[in-house]
Amino acid sequence: MNATSTAPHDVVDCGAPVVELGVPLIGGPHQRSSAGPAGLDTTDASRSERFAAMRAGELGSLHSWELVTAVDGPGTRLTAFLSGCPLRCLYCHNPDTMEMRRGEPISADELLARVARYRPIFEVTGGGLTISGGEPLMQPAFVARLLRGAKEMGIRTAVDTSGYLGAHCTDEMLDDIDLVLLDVKSGIPDTYRKVTGRDLQPTLDFGRRLAARGTEIWVRFVLVPGLTDAPENVEAVADYVASLSTVSRVEVLPFHQMGRDKWESLGLKYELEETQPPSPELVARVREQFRDRGLTVY
Repeated sequence: MNATSTAPHDVVDCGAPVVELGVPLIGGPHQRSSAGPAGLDTTDASRSERFAAMRAGELGSLHSWELVTAVDGPGTRLTAFLSGCPLRCLYCHNPDTMEMRRGEPISADELLARVARYRPIFEVTGGGLTISGGEPLMQPAFVARLLRGAKEMGIRTAVDTSGYLGAHCTDEMLDDIDLVLLDVKSGIPDTYRKVTGRDLQPTLDFGRRLAARGTEIWVRFVLVPGLTDAPENVEAVADYVASLSTVSRVEVLPFHQMGRDKWESLGLKYELEETQPPSPELVARVREQFRDRGLTVY
């Protein structure tokens, strides 16, 4: 969902890094999310053994991880970006996470051991573990194990998801989630399909399920000129978000071209090559459409 760069993963781990709060710490090169789970041991199990371990939730496909403040939830977060996504968003900033095979096989225990290193920081800052992607609910058993392990350590958890695979998230998993970062990509079904290639309804259903359970939600909406910026589309998103009683904030994220080179490097057609970032006036208009419904907007 929010990683924005890729690079060869040839970084050698030298032990637990020193953390400066407010400065991203990344498992790989120092950019907003890396390619490669630097510092984590990958498995050398056979193909059949890996599949069995993934079905059991013991193993997952990880794109990268980072430690950053006030980006993927409150406080300082260790954000794990999992590989695999059923959507094909035209503005995706990390298309290298679309296919699960592009990730590295990492055990849940290995990743949780990394999370445990930063527990004192989480306690001081009110942070915790955020599981992102790609789409994390492509790997529900692995996510469930990570959530349970984090909660057993007293660490707060968040999941960053489009909600399209919300049916994969069991009630037991929801019990272990403190916050959902819900990406509502469009409010009109036809626009949603144009943006993602998929149907809107599963996202709407998942958001309502979260609200009914009392789960806190942060909504994210990517503003793309000529694609998601139509007043009626924003109105539809805002109406839906306002109907969810547990939404505590809305983030309007202006489109940018930072992921363009990734599409080219993967040999994929990037359809938004000529699209410019939204003007300050457009961003202000869209944020006001959400504020008009009494929502807290960033």
